[in-house]
Amino acid sequence: MKVFTTGQVAKICKVAPRTVSKWFDSGRLKGYRIPGSQDRRIPREYLIKFLKEHGMPLGDLEDEAMAKVLIVAQDQILIENIKRELPLDRTFKVAVAASGFDAGIQAESFHPDCMIVDFSIGRTEALQICQNLRRNAEFSDVILIALLPDDGSSTSFDRSSINETFKKPFDAALLAERLRTLIGAKKELV
Repeated sequence: MKVFTTGQVAKICKVAPRTVSKWFDSGRLKGYRIPGSQDRRIPREYLIKFLKEHGMPLGDLEDEAMAKVLIVAQDQILIENIKRELPLDRTFKVAVAASGFDAGIQAESFHPDCMIVDFSIGRTEALQICQNLRRNAEFSDVILIALLPDDGSSTSFDRSSINETFKKPFDAALLAERLRTLIGAKKELV
């Protein structure tokens, strides 16, 4: 568990250390005092919760506090259904790509924790996206979820690179809950 001093919190929040001390002393910012001294310590999850409650930017904490999901799909209804189930303002940050090329660019800049690939964009292109992601060591720990169409066609392919598959139509709430579980095992989501 990462813990911050009032000086470190002041830097993150871009305020004076005395302001952080006032937040702490008033009980708005939770933490503890070091026994035998007046020094205050603020655990990471309390700081993130405080920043979110007060609408303050997370700054450098954003990468570790937010679960970043890249959805590769062209179906706007599907995208909206998934977004609706994810608490975007609190825990999830979502980016969307409509093609394999776009997915590659987004992955490089967004650095997702999870990529959801809708195989309706084309089986060959979707498989290529999955294989390219796994070939890059930088993305080896990215959770890969495949959304498979229920069109009666054979969906036999190498699933070793894919963490989860959902057959369409699927329950978006179930997918969101699975994302929380899979990403939560990697990161401490607050």
